Amino acid sequence: MAKERSRKALVELLQRPGNAACADCAAPDPDWASHSLGIFICLSCSGIHRSIPQVSKVKSVRLDEWDDAQVEFMASNGNNVAKAKYESKMPPFYYKPTYLDCQLLREQWIRAKYERKEFIHSEKQEPYSAGYREGFLWKRGRDNGQFLSRKFVLSEREGALKYFNKNDAKEPKAIMKIEHLNATFQPAKIGNPHGLQITYLKDNSTRNIFVYHEDGKEIVDWFNAIRAARFHYLQVAFPGASDSDQTEGFKKRWFTMDDRRLMYFKDPLDAFARGEVFIGSKENSYKVLEGLPPSTQGNHWQHGITIVTPDRKFLFACETEDDQLEWINTFQKVISRPMLPQEYAGVFLGRAGCPGLEDGVAGGDWGSGHRSLLLWVKQLFTAQGMQRLFGQRGAHPGGGGGWYPSLFIASSVVSMLLYGYRGN
Repeated sequence: MAKERSRKALVELLQRPGNAACADCAAPDPDWASHSLGIFICLSCSGIHRSIPQVSKVKSVRLDEWDDAQVEFMASNGNNVAKAKYESKMPPFYYKPTYLDCQLLREQWIRAKYERKEFIHSEKQEPYSAGYREGFLWKRGRDNGQFLSRKFVLSEREGALKYFNKNDAKEPKAIMKIEHLNATFQPAKIGNPHGLQITYLKDNSTRNIFVYHEDGKEIVDWFNAIRAARFHYLQVAFPGASDSDQTEGFKKRWFTMDDRRLMYFKDPLDAFARGEVFIGSKENSYKVLEGLPPSTQGNHWQHGITIVTPDRKFLFACETEDDQLEWINTFQKVISRPMLPQEYAGVFLGRAGCPGLEDGVAGGDWGSGHRSLLLWVKQLFTAQGMQRLFGQRGAHPGGGGGWYPSLFIASSVVSMLLYGYRGN
């Protein structure tokens, strides 16, 4: 009887705001909890919590026995309370993983929050926020595929990441400018759970280097140090942008999609886009998902779309199911198509491809004709998202290119909403 009473009380607590998604990765319908931290978590994250028993003690919401004191502690805390405490000083550039991310990112995120308390004590963020980082990483050879230890130096003052073939070398083997730098974890591709792919532009072509470190914290610190350098570069490049979370509701805006560029305009006849988002391929960790995350503020839209990029999420909400299905199909076509070298280099070819109205293009084939659309947007340019909005290779602030304003003179339009979202 007591067990059933406790289970019922905990299930009711899951209905409270913030508790319907995992406190650490935002996976829906968490069925586990840390009764020492007062949070509800998913099965996957519960395994990570079990690895730090000195900090977190885990139980199943429905299967384990709970005493009254533990239930009361959960009731007086919860995910939102824990977030306010353990993420209070999280820097805007720090990558906050979701359930779609690799095990390493989620594990180090959880350890950073609860074990090391990095977002309570900001002085503990020095390894990735100091503006300078030096160390050794295992780098894959371009020709032989062997991993060799190489010295790397990241300097915000010099605006570059450099690596050296020899420890005593005076000149670097490569200099990667921060403005063209990007990094994503690719454990499956690299064949190492700590594998990091770094991309940069060299002679107007994209170069990839693949690195790893035996220590999970070390490689994640490198990853966030690169993000910090990018963030500070973008703060200088775009001083008017905000790094605050998106809190406003949805707003109507006009959109056009030109190959891989999704651009928005306040007015359909504006000469320049207010902003744009680069839509890459699935090989580069881009995904399209039906629906919106459960934690989305004002989540009353029934026909949502979530675009997942390596750095953030973008949320869309359509007014009809038909619009939603058409847009999902459009995004899937783009994401499933491998990127061309010229796209990596920022050269966009072809004519405007605007999902929405048919105007004589059978089947909606890309590059074979025009499709027009009228979109509505709500996009706050957070500094967290500027890397994808402006800093990503191939994404340029301003319109032009293959967009044809006359396409918007049509008998009917497709309306849509875009919400710039950083994720919880």
